[in-house]
Amino acid sequence: MKRKFDVRVNGNLCKKCGICVFICPKGVFSDDLRVDAGKCNGCRRCELYCPDFAVVVEGVRGERNEGSDEGSDEGRYEGTVAGE
Repeated sequence: MKRKFDVRVNGNLCKKCGICVFICPKGVFSDDLRVDAGKCNGCRRCELYCPDFAVVVEGVRGERNEGSDEGSDEGRYEGTVAGE
């Protein structure tokens, strides 16, 4: 089973530089920073490269990668639009 991830952009921190749009290999972010978390593979490049620490990627509680020994992550975030 494919692991699911939730992606959140904190509109209070985001300056809409577009780095997350550019760096995401799966096209999770649109140009207007809408989030399609269903596309997320959990690489966290957006989180690592965001200069404002506005992006958070978390695994959905109870979901696991097939064959993985990882436990479920704490917390849950939902996809949002920056500035809302």
